[in-house]
Amino acid sequence: MVDRTATAVVFEKPGVMSLRNVGLIEPGDSDCVVEVLWSGISTGTERLLWDGRMPAFPGLEYPLVPGYESVGRVVEAGSSGLHRVGDLVFVPGCAGYTDVRGLFGASAEVLVVGADRLVAIDESLGDQGILLALAATAHHAAMRVGKHALPDLIIGHGVLGRLLARVVLALGGEAPTVWEMNTQRHGGAVGYEVLSPETDPRRDYKVIADVSGDANILDSLITRLSPGGQIILAGFYHAPLNFTFPAAFQREVSFSIAAEWQKPDLESALSLVRAQSLSLDGLITHHQSVRTAAPAYRMAFGDPDCLKMVLDWRCMH
Repeated sequence: MVDRTATAVVFEKPGVMSLRNVGLIEPGDSDCVVEVLWSGISTGTERLLWDGRMPAFPGLEYPLVPGYESVGRVVEAGSSGLHRVGDLVFVPGCAGYTDVRGLFGASAEVLVVGADRLVAIDESLGDQGILLALAATAHHAAMRVGKHALPDLIIGHGVLGRLLARVVLALGGEAPTVWEMNTQRHGGAVGYEVLSPETDPRRDYKVIADVSGDANILDSLITRLSPGGQIILAGFYHAPLNFTFPAAFQREVSFSIAAEWQKPDLESALSLVRAQSLSLDGLITHHQSVRTAAPAYRMAFGDPDCLKMVLDWRCMH
């Protein structure tokens, strides 16, 4: 038996990060071993883990390896027949560690992952493959009510908000409006409009999708809905959500929660990308070697010009 270790990003406790060796489980017949080439930094769930604000969540215990946006190459394929050595794959997470928790576990030099969790991707995607988790999240949110009721207002113009707007268009929906408070993030819209909320006079939206994670936003959204309107909660909220009842009662508002994406969402998003209906261009704004992971995380969490930070692991192989 090989004593397997790998360098990983480890959140030792809230606010304390290290880049150190961790132990890997021995792969079984149904597992693949993947050398990671790139991983993305999530400014949603990873930031909550970093800040210590993540609500109680299955598997939440420090020290932990974060990350659910990795692309790597299969170096051991096991006997499942699902993948071959050399395949470029998207890895949505990993729990294959012996001495740390994997939540969500994909930010490491080498991963031991069940073959059925991996998704083979085209070589042409390269580091853009790390965006597939958010593209699948956007597809799941867009379809939460159904293709007959795609969002016509999206709250937030970060990477997820941009992907959600692009998915709505790729699915044949009308161009949505996007609200964004930070005027630095108004650029980059293709085929839809980005507004500050106070400049938008409309009060007849049918489906509003919130990806902001702002727990105090509901009252301002309810007043913008037409009667019978829907609000899709597609962010991750660390604080309790609340709203004033009368306005929601008058409009007979419905609320939907878009939970974690499922594999069919990932496959659908990838199909849209392959058909060139969904573009992933312009969303990755920053790259850093994993050797400088600490400043990369600080930039990802603190610089409004940083839409998506990618850690490059190729220096480790």
